[in-house]
Order: sequence, then structure tokens, then C-alpha cells
Amino acid sequence: MKIALNISALIMIMSCQTNEKKSFDKFNVDHTISKNDTIKLLSNFPELKLFKSQIVESKSRTAYIVQTVSGYNITAKFDNYKSNAVIKDDTLNISLNNSNGYFGNGILIKVFDRQYFIKDFDPKTLKEEEKFLPSKAIVQKLTLNENHFKKNDSIYGAIYYHATVDHHIYKEMKGYFRTKIK
Repeated sequence: MKIALNISALIMIMSCQTNEKKSFDKFNVDHTISKNDTIKLLSNFPELKLFKSQIVESKSRTAYIVQTVSGYNITAKFDNYKSNAVIKDDTLNISLNNSNGYFGNGILIKVFDRQYFIKDFDPKTLKEEEKFLPSKAIVQKLTLNENHFKKNDSIYGAIYYHATVDHHIYKEMKGYFRTKIK
């Protein structure tokens, strides 16, 4: 836990807002991803409760994602991610985050017109607040179960994301997620 706090503090100290161009990529479609062993196993575990007053919306786990963050001779691993998805106008917003109301670590995937881009949540993000850090994708791959989505659809996906965050921190996320679109 101490390492996680140190990494979060390090990112907070170094954060500055800049407008960097986001790279857009096409996502892959795999209609059978819901049959993946990891996704099937998610239903065997209860959803994470990251802080006491948090309302758990799903009975079973919505994500298994491992993130490694490194920089300044410090490396930390996180695996306490949850997913949720909201559709707004023509954009599907998929959040893979582990915010506990004080700090968080994760990404927001914006999906539209068979393409997507990823934004990195700022660790200083408080509950119901969205702040982002400048980042540059090194490799990003997104696989979803369908091309088009609407409210109340179930979404299944896989993510591999390797980036530099705030110009100095290396972040690698990989894993699977599932949720219902709100």
C-alpha cells in the first residue's frame, strides 16, 4: 500500500495540464470474447468494494486488469480495477479505474465510429470528478465483443495499453473486463 501511495504522490507532484494529441486506433471485434476463460471466471468472484460507502452495482467482478507503473526507480502493481460503461450521444465511455474516493489509477476509453482513444485518469481524481494526465501511447490494443452498442447492452472486452504518463512514468495495463452499458 505504501508503494501505491508513493507512486500516486509522485504522479500528483509531477502532473501538469497540457494538450497532447491523442492517437486514434481501430478496435478489434471478437464475438466470442465472452467465452474467454478469464471473463468466465469473473462471475465466480464478488465485485470489489474500493471504499466503505461505495454502492456496488454488480454482484460479480467486472474486470481483471493488472497494471504496472514504473518510474524514478519505483515499480508498483495494481489489480483492483472495476469497469463501467456509459453511452453519451454517439460515444461509448468505458472506465477502467480503481478510485477509492481519495486517489485512483486507471483509464477512460472513448469509443466511437469503430475507433477509440484512451485518456489516463489523474490520481488526484476524487469521487465523481474526472481529471486526466497527459500521456502518449506506445502500444494500445482494444478488443470488444461488438461493433455498435446501445444502453443496456452487455459489453465484453480486452485491453492492452502501454504508455508514458506525464512524460516520465511508464504504465502498462492488460486484462479483461465486462459490464452493462448505462
